[in-house]
Amino acid sequence: MSNDRSTSPSARSVKTSMRSARPAKRSRRTAKPASQAKGAGVEATVSFDQLNLSPDLLRAARRMGYTKPTPIQHEAIPLLLDGRDLMASAATGSGKTAAFLLPILDRLQGRPRGSTRALVLTPTRELAAQILDHFRALSAGTGLRAAAVYGGVSQGPQVKAFRTGTEVIIATPGRLLDHFQHSYAKLVGLEFLVLDEADRMLDLGFLPDVRRILNHLRGKQQTLLFSATLPAPIVDLAQRMRRVPATIHFEPKPVPAHGITHRAYAVPPELKTRLLLEILRREAPDRVLAFNRTRHRANRLAEFLDRHSVP
Repeated sequence: MSNDRSTSPSARSVKTSMRSARPAKRSRRTAKPASQAKGAGVEATVSFDQLNLSPDLLRAARRMGYTKPTPIQHEAIPLLLDGRDLMASAATGSGKTAAFLLPILDRLQGRPRGSTRALVLTPTRELAAQILDHFRALSAGTGLRAAAVYGGVSQGPQVKAFRTGTEVIIATPGRLLDHFQHSYAKLVGLEFLVLDEADRMLDLGFLPDVRRILNHLRGKQQTLLFSATLPAPIVDLAQRMRRVPATIHFEPKPVPAHGITHRAYAVPPELKTRLLLEILRREAPDRVLAFNRTRHRANRLAEFLDRHSVP
């Protein structure tokens, strides 16, 4: 399983002027808004041990191969432990899953069980399954439970998860709204709401569903929004948080992919397929990934290459 890491950011801005309305469980260290030079990352001396996480979670992080926090983890975890709402611009691979799971798990430890206290919204069932796997690895030894709620599978285990008060529900918007039609899914004890990959939910047309979900909830939960980009609809969505959120923005430094050569050919559309065939014949690559605008075009290209004996 991936450790969900990335390279250091080239630019970062953190706004941390608002204080938590909720006291911390332990003495917490808040993120510092000090400016950094372009391309600076987490200091070499920073480790997970300095983030005030519980011993169980530190052991789980070490088992997963974490030694030092990624930039998003370094900045987000102290804020979330202090009960702050958060809007973070961080791409997949930045370590954001652990950045929100670790503080949620930390704050749920020692709490009464039998009530769903955290809801994570994701755009796809694949991402929900990945987050569930990550949760299980990090929560080993804590006794905390999680369940994934998405379409295409039986609702029976999902209904049981709601009825038994599974502590963390990881859900896609459509299937969650199906459950919200029933009294067992009221989520009256909810304390944490995570909107993960919010820009993908926008791209997939789920934003109206997300708004309906927000209307269903009581609105007193700590809200965390993670998005690779922050288009206007996502910023508007963040403004529905009950408190002005702290914001973290990471702009990864663009670097060329290792071992990749980029070439562009100016060619009329009707000759693109023939050009591709000629390139494949001349260079004879072992593997090729060809992107097409539509499924129909992909099928036509596959049939063309098959007719010309391209394996």
